[in-house]
Amino acid sequence: MTLTNEMLEAHPGPPHLDRDLLVRCIDECLACLQSCTACADACLAEDDVAEMRACITRCRNCADVCAATARMLSRQTEYVAATARAQVAACRELCANCAEECERHASHHEHCRLCAEQCRRCEAACSALMDAIPD
Repeated sequence: MTLTNEMLEAHPGPPHLDRDLLVRCIDECLACLQSCTACADACLAEDDVAEMRACITRCRNCADVCAATARMLSRQTEYVAATARAQVAACRELCANCAEECERHASHHEHCRLCAEQCRRCEAACSALMDAIPD
């Protein structure tokens, strides 16, 4: 059981979404935040840093949105489905964009390969959660 799961179970209010999907999405967002932050930093250390600008920017943007998504999804009091849906949709889109850019560099930079893989996992977790959020 992850800390995310323990914290959500300790919340006194009723769950609004499938707990397993919610936990997976939050945990993948937190992992993506870390991988994108580390990848952007590693890109800055590369000799071809000028060629890595788009990757750095996408990683930084993805990290920021993943952090916001994890925080927002962790809040269960006064849950608003439309807000959750919009945030998760934005996260999914940024993860897909970041993964695409990192995949362009994956054969030359291991940090980009690892980051792309994590972005795809987060994108999938966001998609699964979106399917569970009522309209």
